[in-house]
Amino acid sequence: MDTSILGIDISKAKFDVVLLHQGRSVHAVFANTRQGFGKLRHWLKKQAVHQLHACLEATGTYGDDLAGYLHGQGYAVSVVNPSRIKKYAESQMQRNKTDKSDAMVIADFCRTQPVDLWSPPDPALRELRELVRRLEDLHQMRTQEQNRLKAEPDNRAVTRILRKHITFLDNQIQEIEDLICQHIDQHPDLKHQKDLLTSIPGLGDISASALLAEIGDVHSFEAARQLAAFAGVTPRQRQSGSSVHGRSRLVKIGNPHLRRILFMPALSARRCNPIIKPFCDNLALHHKPKMVVIGAAMRKLLHIAFGVLKSDTPFDPHFIPQKACLTP
Repeated sequence: MDTSILGIDISKAKFDVVLLHQGRSVHAVFANTRQGFGKLRHWLKKQAVHQLHACLEATGTYGDDLAGYLHGQGYAVSVVNPSRIKKYAESQMQRNKTDKSDAMVIADFCRTQPVDLWSPPDPALRELRELVRRLEDLHQMRTQEQNRLKAEPDNRAVTRILRKHITFLDNQIQEIEDLICQHIDQHPDLKHQKDLLTSIPGLGDISASALLAEIGDVHSFEAARQLAAFAGVTPRQRQSGSSVHGRSRLVKIGNPHLRRILFMPALSARRCNPIIKPFCDNLALHHKPKMVVIGAAMRKLLHIAFGVLKSDTPFDPHFIPQKACLTP
């Protein structure tokens, strides 16, 4: 029995679908609600769909519930990096961009390209991720308010309100951090993994918890380089012939939350981690730019975190470099 393909273009309020089934394509629109999910299921039954592979882009939290619903119905589900879909659309010379055409591109991508199957995260891990991302939002808001305060507005009332808001954000940040620690302590598996990560010089309790939230199940990655690619911290070379020799840069095609989480711990590890410090010192000795060194530290730290979690062994500076998977 042939598997039908369902391409899904999702937004906050609705989602468009294009079904590739029995040699034809059918378009429909549903509300992005539990009721809309139920209508989609009835619609698929009317189309005489038995085996289905649904595909949608990883667009924040808008598609999480729908992906989970379809997975619960026994359908195969893939959640794909939007950059892959964008590049595929460009390769197909897509001229129009509508929700319907986007759903069609996603369906065709799923039909023609290799895609991994998705499974819903553990509920405890999903709750941790929600807390961690809320913490990230609060830190970004605090930075914005601090920048406004540094601009030294002439209006004293504005200055007073900014300071009051920063104090409020500080309290919110502390509350979320406390909730993250409590959540970790209530789940032995998460606590054990966090303890493994905090054995790595450069990672503290909150950064280790955030890293866990974004990595998810480390066993879904076969090698450290796959995790680095998922995070978008692999280097991109720019070289062609004898005339083009551009600087290496991070590809930044991956999880942006994971990259932001790694930045500050990488700076700390650059100073105190017995593996990363000499590694970065050697790069600096060869006159590598500062941001290239930091990017390499981020990647190296992620490789070490992978090794520690995968081997279920605390950090050991004499053991980890021998692991082939930790080669930068």
